[in-house]
Amino acid sequence: MTPATVQKGYKGLGMEGSIARWYEKRARKNLGEIHSLADRLKASLPDGGDVLEVAPGPGFLAIEMARDSRFFVIGLDISKTFIEIARKNAAEAGVRAEFREGNASDMPFEENSFDLLVCRAAFKNFSGPERALREMLRVLRPGGTGVIIDLRRDVSMTEIKRHVDGMDLGLWSRWLTTQAFRFMLLKRAYTKSELEKMLGGIGFKKAEVRTDDIGMEAWFEK
Repeated sequence: MTPATVQKGYKGLGMEGSIARWYEKRARKNLGEIHSLADRLKASLPDGGDVLEVAPGPGFLAIEMARDSRFFVIGLDISKTFIEIARKNAAEAGVRAEFREGNASDMPFEENSFDLLVCRAAFKNFSGPERALREMLRVLRPGGTGVIIDLRRDVSMTEIKRHVDGMDLGLWSRWLTTQAFRFMLLKRAYTKSELEKMLGGIGFKKAEVRTDDIGMEAWFEK
């Protein structure tokens, strides 16, 4: 893999319609994990700051971040359905979070706009990953932090099944989720070394990729 030429062989289209609504129901089962992640991310922010979540899906993480009134939070997603769902969820939660439709490879924001940028469980789906990384660099403020959290391609199916078994899903949903990992998500994912190479070619001041049970977290700074 040459870092300057990574392109995916499919169009990075967002989930729409019933698929997006099914994903929202599944994501609701992980709200405890989202709360913990929001606490970790807020610890890296100044007292007050602007936050961008790239591909927020139903918006649960952005909404949790926005519960802290010190921060202004925007979510950017290519899916019209997810934008509608996220706006509805934010209104029901009574929080000030903004959601816009847009492409991660061509973000509708000025340079140096955000103190923190997070992209969770979506980077592997981007058809132009390096273009998205360059956009992340552009919209972060000097000293700002970016975080990508995603699946590792080299994780075993034994570990995947153990992870899915802990997701509190019904039998049918558990089978569907396992097959999605096997035949789609793992094929799209990157290894730690591949992600490190991509980040190294973008121009971040520093970047580190950490692995966990089935995934990895990339932390980078402008």
